[in-house]
Amino acid sequence: MATPALPAAGASSREGEAASGCGAEGASACDASAGRGGLDRDLGWGLGVVFRAYVKASGAAMVDVPGGPRGFQVLAAAAGGGPGTQLALARQLGIDRTVMTYLLDDLERAGLVQRTPDPNDRRARRLRATAAGQELLADLHDRRRRVEEHLMAGVDEPDRAALRDVLQRMAVRLDAVDPVAHACSVAEELGAGAC
Repeated sequence: MATPALPAAGASSREGEAASGCGAEGASACDASAGRGGLDRDLGWGLGVVFRAYVKASGAAMVDVPGGPRGFQVLAAAAGGGPGTQLALARQLGIDRTVMTYLLDDLERAGLVQRTPDPNDRRARRLRATAAGQELLADLHDRRRRVEEHLMAGVDEPDRAALRDVLQRMAVRLDAVDPVAHACSVAEELGAGAC
């Protein structure tokens, strides 16, 4: 499979950063932030912008994967010995179990995962990545790395590591306090209607 191209990361020189006093994004970032009315210091605004950019870039990078980035997560869990059953994985990823069934149908048709009866509970299905799924997963990890490189252009490595660490700790804590049964419940809570 050909790897989809990512948008080019905005390059800025160190000289431009120093002259503008606006960091890695240069004077244009300062000009743009002036019209935000202080939103550039708002956590929700910042998380929303980064999330939208991540969804867009990862969707483009994984357009050929059944289920896109969500399909990647399912494949990675199946390959890495994540929650063994289809239902447990759906719960962990916050995917409605019916949606998970359709997603697994697509991944199985593509020859990337295999479902087998759980020896302890024949009603449950265990997941595993096939050889083709393992091969694609190696390429997908590289694609994900390039997406992250694109999004973090201009951020030095210590700050990248700190960001990953803080976000991971926040995510683990918040998921333990308020786990999402399925993504549709979040949309319903926000008044966006049913999925």
